[in-house]
Amino acid sequence: MMDIQIKRIYEDASKNDGFRILVDRIWPRGVSKEDAKLDEWMKEIAPSTELRKWFDHKEERFDEFSNKYKTELKAHPDLVERLLEKAKVKRLTLLYSAKNETNNQAVALKNFLENQ
Repeated sequence: MMDIQIKRIYEDASKNDGFRILVDRIWPRGVSKEDAKLDEWMKEIAPSTELRKWFDHKEERFDEFSNKYKTELKAHPDLVERLLEKAKVKRLTLLYSAKNETNNQAVALKNFLENQ
């Protein structure tokens, strides 16, 4: 059984977060490395720069973005497996900085991981 949650990096860290991984390619504005309270920054698992720029956080592109991101994730089975292993041991919190809490790469990544 896996325990995966998503959370904005701007929210306070909680002892219930478990293993905290930032899944953005770019470091979030206004957050110090100390304040982030990360266990890991896995920028390699984030969408490619090209895909991120194309998506541009436009809700109408989210479904297509998710499918394209899934294709990118399948090209990195080692990174996906690392996340899955962590989620089996304790809660995994995927951190992101996007303002949109329902249409972002952490949501797409969580859905992908839960379907593995």
